[in-house]
Amino acid sequence: MNGPGATGRYQVPVDVHLILLRESADGQQVLLSRRAGAVYASGMWHLPSGHLDGPHEDVIDGGRRELLEETGVQTQREEVQAAVTVHHRAPAGSARIGVFLVVPLWKGEPQITEPALCDGMGWFGWQALPEPMVAYCRAGLDAYRAGAHLAVHFQQPGDPIAYDPAADRLHLVPDAPRDAMLPQEAVRAFAEQAVGRILRWTDTSWPREESQVWKANGAHGGTWYIKRHQNLRFHEREVHALRHWVPALGSQAPRLVAADSEGRTVVVTEVAGRPLHGQTLPASLERDVYRQVGHLTARYHHAAPAGPAPPLVAGKFHRHLDAARPLLRAGDEDLALAFAARRDTLPTVPWVPTLGDLQPRNILLEHLDDGSLHVALIDFERSELGPAVRDFVRLADTWLGRPDLKEAFFTGYGRPLAEEERERLRCEAALDAVSGIAYARTHHDPELLERGLRTLRALHTDTFI
Repeated sequence: MNGPGATGRYQVPVDVHLILLRESADGQQVLLSRRAGAVYASGMWHLPSGHLDGPHEDVIDGGRRELLEETGVQTQREEVQAAVTVHHRAPAGSARIGVFLVVPLWKGEPQITEPALCDGMGWFGWQALPEPMVAYCRAGLDAYRAGAHLAVHFQQPGDPIAYDPAADRLHLVPDAPRDAMLPQEAVRAFAEQAVGRILRWTDTSWPREESQVWKANGAHGGTWYIKRHQNLRFHEREVHALRHWVPALGSQAPRLVAADSEGRTVVVTEVAGRPLHGQTLPASLERDVYRQVGHLTARYHHAAPAGPAPPLVAGKFHRHLDAARPLLRAGDEDLALAFAARRDTLPTVPWVPTLGDLQPRNILLEHLDDGSLHVALIDFERSELGPAVRDFVRLADTWLGRPDLKEAFFTGYGRPLAEEERERLRCEAALDAVSGIAYARTHHDPELLERGLRTLRALHTDTFI
């Protein structure tokens, strides 16, 4: 129903904003253009953007059209990613809905194609955004970087059009609980057969991952986690690890309750804590965390006797390289090829149980009453036999610029790396970076893309390890 005094259905325009991202030597950058001429907010920086042409055009095609018209670059529908939606009201009182989209891949080089409406264009780091910038645009970028899906930016009469921290009207709308994202009936039936009636399901799946994870609260107490793997290979790896290797971690890892190979599902016990990913800790606590992680990693590597390495499988690296090539920078391909060739010449080493995905999001921290932290490890679907240094690759990304964390990890691990192991780690890191970039390109994962490019940059400058 319309409000008092309304004479018709309330309507607002819909506009689309395009967030183009690239990696540079100084980190991630975003493309901005400066408005010019007889337009709103002339002289201010803004994202490439524009209104939908009409009901025949959806936000994806509208965004692709605006991108081509304003910058000359093209992108495919399947490359466009959702960032955030912003309900905006300008100081003059008019309102609109803005859909912000991320474009990680495109063809062509951005350039000024409408000089009467734009007199400047450039790439800017997140810590060096230009001024003056349209407050509406800045609100969308801030909401996107905060991980919000919906935001309200209602400016007040007298507010400046340009962004002013003293008049920041951004309000992030929290996401609704994901309890309604229930698993399939077969998964629910299997879980309840294992642990009894479940009163509440909460979807805790990690964004952009294809495996599904739910937190399950029992009707008579107790909490478990139910995981449905994206494929049988990951299911078999995790079940094998949970049965044979994970018990070496004791209470600092989940315990397998039940497994269903037909449904690719496992039920595991709850482990207290929140992921290290995204947490800010005092340096002393960070070092303690990495020391504990090093100790747990050593225990895992000794969970079974070491065995001989199998013959190398050719072709896999080159498939990943072919997929990653459009996103690589100058010199990256030659660097990766050199490390791949170098790895093949290194002496073979015994293979041990490896975690396969040792990184901050799979490290849980529980804050204890005495101020210390209890560390646990989760997610073993990529566990397999391999060279021990393979487990250091993704964690080493967090050591860049933090030699104290590296030292703490290897103190917990019980020994430093030998020079031959350091060389093998660099080789494994190069291959993992290429694999990650290839995956990021096909699965639209900008975080994984950034990590892969960052690793290659560190290998170029010999600062990785």
